[in-house]
Amino acid sequence: MDKVKVLIVDDSAFMRKLISEFLAEDSRMEVIGTARNGIDAIEKIKTLKPDVVTLDVEMPIMDGLEALNRIMNECPTAVVMLSSTTKKGTENTFAAMNSGAFDFVAKPSGAISLDLHKIKKELHEKIMAASRANVHKLEKNARNIERCLSVWGEYSNIDSIVSSINEKNRRKWFYGYKKIIVIGTSTGGPRALQTVLTGLPVDIDAPILIVQHMPPGFTKSLATRLNSLCKIKVKEAEEGELIQKGVAYIAPGGYHLKVRKVGMSWAILLDQSELRNGHRPSVDVLMESVSEMNGYAKIAVIMTGMGMDGSKGLTKLKHKGPLKAIAESQDTSIVFGMPKAAINTKLIDRIEDVEKIARAVISYC
Repeated sequence: MDKVKVLIVDDSAFMRKLISEFLAEDSRMEVIGTARNGIDAIEKIKTLKPDVVTLDVEMPIMDGLEALNRIMNECPTAVVMLSSTTKKGTENTFAAMNSGAFDFVAKPSGAISLDLHKIKKELHEKIMAASRANVHKLEKNARNIERCLSVWGEYSNIDSIVSSINEKNRRKWFYGYKKIIVIGTSTGGPRALQTVLTGLPVDIDAPILIVQHMPPGFTKSLATRLNSLCKIKVKEAEEGELIQKGVAYIAPGGYHLKVRKVGMSWAILLDQSELRNGHRPSVDVLMESVSEMNGYAKIAVIMTGMGMDGSKGLTKLKHKGPLKAIAESQDTSIVFGMPKAAINTKLIDRIEDVEKIARAVISYC
């Protein structure tokens, strides 16, 4: 099998050398060049034609975000961003995801990370996954985000979205139950979440609990960004707060998101118990906890991501009351691992392109 050809882009000579050494340890990949800034990167991509580019977010002359936009327009290539956890770094990272970056890896300690070895395995995994990505799909999904924001902006309330749905059939499955929506996603998830959450009306009749595989320091920025775009309220989940309809709670990076009963209500429970499926937060952990919410009908959504997280949780949800489950289609998934594993459980009711998932969720509310 041919080796994955990688171009490393970073303004620090030390970081270029360190990343090159890390990648050289993996026999599946070959570093074919390095670049010191965005302009240098674009020239070398056109000449060397790498399979994957690692791109520092914060660089002089032409920063990573501007470079990414030019790369996707002039010489589309799978890009893994390397980002710091500063406020500016996280904001630029999410802008990069919307502009077509495959995924990102967080530097452990700023621009010059002497402890970069901590993310070596993650970097290897994401470069290999990026090498298998459909670059044209990354471009298409980036364009679809803007299109969906425009389309959903035309809707002012839930009735205009669900007017064609037979009310009797729509309500029948959960008669007598309250509802809760659970969403799990990973690689490609920020784009998918933006597409889905911007399509939900402010008066949606359910709280929304979300696990997006993401390191500490990024989930708060993700929630803030989504909150500025959505009709519903989106926030990073906080320990002990009561869950409310029309609010989306994103699990903080590094914490499992669970629920616990408080009187007649349910509240957020965060903990740092062991990783599940290599993740904390884990979709399975969230779904297993939500399965204990007696009197609730559950609407579960599994979207783009590597691995199988969420498939065991779906089984637990199915055994504990009414469940409607939606999986993102292969056509729009950046990585079809998690949706495929969910579909293989035979518990999925609908397989939808990401642009149609909000409508599907609403049809069950």
